[in-house]
Amino acid sequence: MLSIPPTWREPLPRRLETDLDALSSPGREPRGSDQPGLPEDRTRPLLELHDVSLTYAVRKGSLRAVDPITLNVHQGEFVCVVGPSGCGKTTLLRLIAGFLAPTTGTVIDSGEPVRGPDARRGMVFQQSHLYPWLTVRGNVEFGPRSRRVPRKERRAIADRYLDLVKLTEFADSRVWELSGGMQQRVALARVLANEPHILLMDEPFGALDALTREHMQDELLAIWRNTRPTIVLVTHSVEEAAYLATRILVCSDRPARIIADLEAPFSRGGPSTNGTAQEPRAVKALPEFVAFREEVLRYIWR
Repeated sequence: MLSIPPTWREPLPRRLETDLDALSSPGREPRGSDQPGLPEDRTRPLLELHDVSLTYAVRKGSLRAVDPITLNVHQGEFVCVVGPSGCGKTTLLRLIAGFLAPTTGTVIDSGEPVRGPDARRGMVFQQSHLYPWLTVRGNVEFGPRSRRVPRKERRAIADRYLDLVKLTEFADSRVWELSGGMQQRVALARVLANEPHILLMDEPFGALDALTREHMQDELLAIWRNTRPTIVLVTHSVEEAAYLATRILVCSDRPARIIADLEAPFSRGGPSTNGTAQEPRAVKALPEFVAFREEVLRYIWR
């Protein structure tokens, strides 16, 4: 019989509806520093958004894509962003990446304002966007090579990340010879080879079939557990977000604003049976997981 730790009992989950000012206020109590899988020092955010908004100029005036958003992301968090289609989730991710400049407010990475793209913030897109004229290894080495990393060192970097995504035996293959899931793993290895401290992912598994998508979720979760990057991932799948994230941000319809900030403990193994962590795939079958997924959906359907 399943033994549910006290932290899993009501309320499930602990949630903070934004008031986004409260999310970043000095008096806010740090969340979950004693939970497994989360960093102990959560006092200084790695990523900060202060009143960040974006308004596009259109033919008949202007279009507000993102309402002012203020939030913090700490080192080692796995944050998933969900919300209605077209609400501005990807726009928010591009503001963090530095691909777009905010109309108001500031994005801060490690205490410095974001003024444009930077290899420290790696981006994985829905499509792999690999270089078809290069081998798998050549794609993974591309970033280190651009930084003039010596050949022997960049080969070692490529080998390390190809091993991490379980593609070592395909290092000399052409990318067009690989399946969609394998290509996306190459894209992930290519970004990781730049050793970013923030990994931004825009629907990275959206174009994959259902079975491959589930395999990729497990691969990504294993990488996060082993290497502990800070991840911000946009997805349309609430189940995927609940399975992967330590924290879920729920966006409103356009213009995007954060309407809920939910802690999600399932990526850290879920409840245990006789002290033994659940197998990753077993987590989605747990009643607690199903209840949490429905809780997130209720925010989206409001």
